[in-house]
Amino acid sequence: MTGILVLAGTPIGDISDAPPRLAEELAGADVVAAEDTRRLRRLTQALGVMPKGRVVSYFEGNESARTPELVEELAGGARVLLVTDAGMPSVSDPGYRLVAAAVERDIEVTAVPGPSAVLTALALSGLPVDRFCFEGFLPRKAGERLGRLREVADERRTLVYFEAPHRLDDTLAAMAEVFGGERRAAVCRELTKTYEEIKRGPLAELAAWAAEGVRGEITVVVEGAPERGAEELDDAELVRRVKVREDAGERRKEAIAAVAVEAGLPKRQVFDAVVAAKNAADAPGSGSGERR
Repeated sequence: MTGILVLAGTPIGDISDAPPRLAEELAGADVVAAEDTRRLRRLTQALGVMPKGRVVSYFEGNESARTPELVEELAGGARVLLVTDAGMPSVSDPGYRLVAAAVERDIEVTAVPGPSAVLTALALSGLPVDRFCFEGFLPRKAGERLGRLREVADERRTLVYFEAPHRLDDTLAAMAEVFGGERRAAVCRELTKTYEEIKRGPLAELAAWAAEGVRGEITVVVEGAPERGAEELDDAELVRRVKVREDAGERRKEAIAAVAVEAGLPKRQVFDAVVAAKNAADAPGSGSGERR
């Protein structure tokens, strides 16, 4: 008989948000795999519970090596509890590899639902929440960050990101550049903690605010792209959309076809706009042609 893998959500700030089942699972699991065993110790002390099972670390640095060990424990009938520092395992935290490996071995996986910075920030943002897209952390390098943002420049769903406080100003400035400075957003800081703060406004204003320095755990919620009718899409906008797709790795032919479908226009019209823009850029005196 195989065991069971339990993913347990932990508080993102206020310890009293811990679900009652979390204490039960901590007390009863055969193995507790924790992202940080020191934080786990503080959590168990706050909850007044003592794990009876073996406690092991499971973090980014040892996730690949420890996953097979835990799968063997599960295959042998153990109840393995996985917890991270805050929130739900696997959501920008360790856990995915273990879940995938357990599923592959046909081992049961269940969860103890708990607090989520993603959903909490969405609910508090004041932005549409009926459809959203979680993008996790953006790349640290400026060029890669811009490329990732361009991939979702036309995404109509609300976007949710995690970000480090020391990179927040650069990230918001990049978002303003790609999405437009007037796009609405909310910076959610220290959710459920003593100094919780929700800063709402256009991206350009938020970037200027963040330039003064921000501390704490950060979740950024950004309004989706506005829906635009075909009559609003001039040639410059069509060319921009094709470029966004090309920058994301699509071939030009595929990008033109996709933009045509998206805009409800003939492919030839989008193709002509792209060719005209290229000819204008290559024309003598444009400053972008090749020097001979």
